[in-house]
Formats: sequence, structure tokens, C-alpha cells
Amino acid sequence: MTTGGCEWVIDAFDCDPKSLADQDRLRRLFDSLVETLSLHPIGESRWHQFPSRSGVAPGGITGMTLLAESHIACHTFPEHGSMCLNVFCCRARPDGDFARLLKQEFQAGEVRVKRIDRPYQR
Repeated sequence: MTTGGCEWVIDAFDCDPKSLADQDRLRRLFDSLVETLSLHPIGESRWHQFPSRSGVAPGGITGMTLLAESHIACHTFPEHGSMCLNVFCCRARPDGDFARLLKQEFQAGEVRVKRIDRPYQR
């Protein structure tokens, strides 16, 4: 029997810049991931919004939720229209439909998903 977890490294491009600076949208994304992957947060998510580089709109956001299974983390870059998302689970799970979520909520034009199986033994 193999024991290990899995990690998804997700990059979304050509996103709507305003959506990437919207903490409510990111909260909904994290809530959706928790629900669809049957995860268990161990506290409130933490968010940090950076100041705008252009002086016109809010800057990007870094967010994290600690889970009983590990974590969800994101970094958004409105000035580039991109998001980096990381989901790590201590137990293997089926893949989530990350592309659909990011296209729906952030109008991502392209989503790249890399699954990394994380064995705990050699």
C-alpha cells in the first residue's frame, strides 16, 4: 500500500484583472475547493491585498487557508492578468475541475494544472 498525498500547482492566465483584486471572489473560490474536494479548514482564511501599482485599482492578493489536510494558497497579479494557485492534500484525491472554476469566476483564458503525487516513503 502506497501512502502519500497530492498537490496541484495551477496557473491561470488572461484573467479579468478586476476579479483578481476581489477578495470575495477568492473566498468563493476557496469555499468551492473546500466543498468539492471534501477538505476541512482549521481556521479562517488569511488575506493580504497589495497596494495598486497603477494607483487606480486595488493590487493583487495573497491568500491562504490552513486545512486538516494541508493548505490552499493563491497569489494574484491583476497587472499581468494571472493567478497562481496551490492545493496540497495529505491524502490522494481525484482531480478537481480547476479549469472550470477559474474560467467561471475569473474569466481565465488559459489554465494549466500540474498534479504532483507526493509519496511519504521512498
